[in-house]
Amino acid sequence: MNKRRVGYSSALLLLLTFSSLAHADPILSALVSSYPDHLSSYYNNTIVWHTGRRMPVSDGRPDKSFEQRLARPDIKDQFALAYPVGTDIKIPARNEDPGRFRNEAFFSAMYGDCRKGEVAKHLTPVAWLPRHGGGTLMVTSVNGVAGKVAAISRELEARPDLLKYVSPSAGSYSCRSIAGTNRLSFHSYGAALDLNLRFADYWLWKPEKDSLRWRNRIPPAIVEIFERHGFIWGGKWYHFDTMHFEYRPELIAAAKMSRHSGARGPITGLPEDRQ
Repeated sequence: MNKRRVGYSSALLLLLTFSSLAHADPILSALVSSYPDHLSSYYNNTIVWHTGRRMPVSDGRPDKSFEQRLARPDIKDQFALAYPVGTDIKIPARNEDPGRFRNEAFFSAMYGDCRKGEVAKHLTPVAWLPRHGGGTLMVTSVNGVAGKVAAISRELEARPDLLKYVSPSAGSYSCRSIAGTNRLSFHSYGAALDLNLRFADYWLWKPEKDSLRWRNRIPPAIVEIFERHGFIWGGKWYHFDTMHFEYRPELIAAAKMSRHSGARGPITGLPEDRQ
C-alpha cells in the first residue's frame, strides 16, 4: 500500500513538473530569475512579488505601435525588441530601441518612486575610477547595482586605453523626466549612469530628427564590460544615447536565452513597419 502511494505521488509530481515546463514562458523566466530579491514566480498573465503583490504582465493589446509602446508599455512590451548582446555592434534599424520600453509601475515597485523620496534612502556612494580622480557616483543598492558599478570601475581602471571615455562620468542618480516627455528617466531609480560627455553622441543633439544618422565613439570593450555586469547600452538604439548605461539584466538574460534556442529578431512580434 505504501509503495502504491509513493508511486502515485511520484507520478503526480512528474506530471505537475511536465505541465509546468509545458507552460513555461522564457521571457517571464528571464524576468523572475534576473530579480531574485523581488520576484518569486509567475503564472498565466501575472508576476508574483515576494511581498505577495501580483502584477499583470500584459494589457491585452499586442498590436500597439512603437509610439504607444514607448508611452504606455506593459511589462511584456519591455521584451518586444531583442537586445543585441556583444561587441559585434551594428547600426540599429529604424525605431530599434531595445530597452527604451519601460513599465514605470514595475520599476517604481522595485526601486521606489524618486518623487516620493523612496529612491534616495537606497542610494550608496560609489568611488568611480578612484585612482584617476573620477569622483563619486550615487547609485542604488537595490539589486546590488552599487556593487556592480564598483566592479565595473575596477575593471575599467585596469584599462588605461579606455579611461578617457569613462572619466569623468556625466552623472548617475537624477530624479527627472526624459527630455521632452513625462516619462521617468532610468536615472531616477539610481540604476543608470552616463560616461564622459566629451565622447557622447545623442540623437536629440542631431538636426535630422526624421531620419537619424547613427554615430558612436564609445569602444566596444567598454560595452562588453558593462553588459557582463547586467547593463544595457544606449548606443544600441536607433534613438542613440551612447554615453548611457542602465541596469537591465532581464534583457541580457532573455537575449542569451533566445540565442541559445536559435531564435532571431524580436522576442515578441512587432510588425516590421513598427519596429
